[in-house]
Amino acid sequence: MIEPSFIFGQFVSGLSTAMYLFLIASGLSLIFGVLRVLNFAHGSFYMLGAYLAWQLVQWLGPRTESFWLAALGAALAVAVTGAVIERLLLRHMYRREELYQLLFTYALVLVISDVVRYTWGTQQLGVSRPPSMEGAFLVFGTNVPLYTVFIMLLGPMIALGIWLLLNRTGLGRTVRAAALDREMLSALGANVGWLYTGMFALGSFFAGLGGALVTPVRSLVPGMDVEIIVEAFIVVVIGGLGSLWGTFLGALIYGQVLAFGILIFPRFSIFAAFVLMAAVLVIRPWGLFGRPIER
Repeated sequence: MIEPSFIFGQFVSGLSTAMYLFLIASGLSLIFGVLRVLNFAHGSFYMLGAYLAWQLVQWLGPRTESFWLAALGAALAVAVTGAVIERLLLRHMYRREELYQLLFTYALVLVISDVVRYTWGTQQLGVSRPPSMEGAFLVFGTNVPLYTVFIMLLGPMIALGIWLLLNRTGLGRTVRAAALDREMLSALGANVGWLYTGMFALGSFFAGLGGALVTPVRSLVPGMDVEIIVEAFIVVVIGGLGSLWGTFLGALIYGQVLAFGILIFPRFSIFAAFVLMAAVLVIRPWGLFGRPIER
């Protein structure tokens, strides 16, 4: 008989994993929804954000509340890096076939991976939780760390913020118009080029923020980008590429399948997530909340 507290603990674990993944996958889905580019280097931006946060924490002081400043600074630095890459390189790929875009972003993965290895080495690195987040709540007999609660609350807040930006502002209307018909929007006088740069920078910001916020709970190692991009793609495939709430739901589903899959089938928990993705692709190839792409 499994204790209810243990089941609740697995639920909390799956929920926290889901919110980390949503932070990263939301940027991936946003970039695809507007630019129609599958950014395979999104995981590399996540890794770069994690290492930059670690570096800033070392400079500012590892046992202070400067972690928050370091996380924000790392995310902003990744956003600027993404904007430069989009402005100088990626925009030449928009009219190319998807295969060329994928090969280009994969080349970015190799370049960023080598830069990380050369700059920070291959040893495991880590960051301590900020002092204000070292406590825990006792809920249903389970200790839930305060930092985990913060992450679980941050995910829905960011989802709501993105939704308000896209649906309740003039900029959001322009972004949605660009996603539907970039040529018509450009003919109406909008600067689609800078709009694309801004959206790519925003997507990169979320990837960098996810990487920065994961540093207190996961070790930093080269290659962490490959693992996270696979998980992010599973999330957006389940929810639907380009769909914000689909990505949110996909992250929730993936997190719980992973958490309870470990409980029920310890050796096949990852396999269960892939089976779920395959089932979605067979039954509804455009995802639960996505829509078919017109070509």
